[in-house]
Amino acid sequence: MNRIFGYLVGIVWLGLAYGAFQTSSAGRAAGQSDVAFWWTVIAGLLTIAALGALVGTTLHGRTSRS
Repeated sequence: MNRIFGYLVGIVWLGLAYGAFQTSSAGRAAGQSDVAFWWTVIAGLLTIAALGALVGTTLHGRTSRS
């Protein structure tokens, strides 16, 4: 159950990062470079958090074989 929750959190954060990248590109298309920059920063941080959740769940969810 913990692994499912960890992967679900990572996928949700990846979805949020995708939305932030979309907002960034919309801001760039509207000619607002400051909006595009900060939404790119937010998307990058969300992507790092998502990858951390996915990798951390994979590494810590393994069972040790004796």
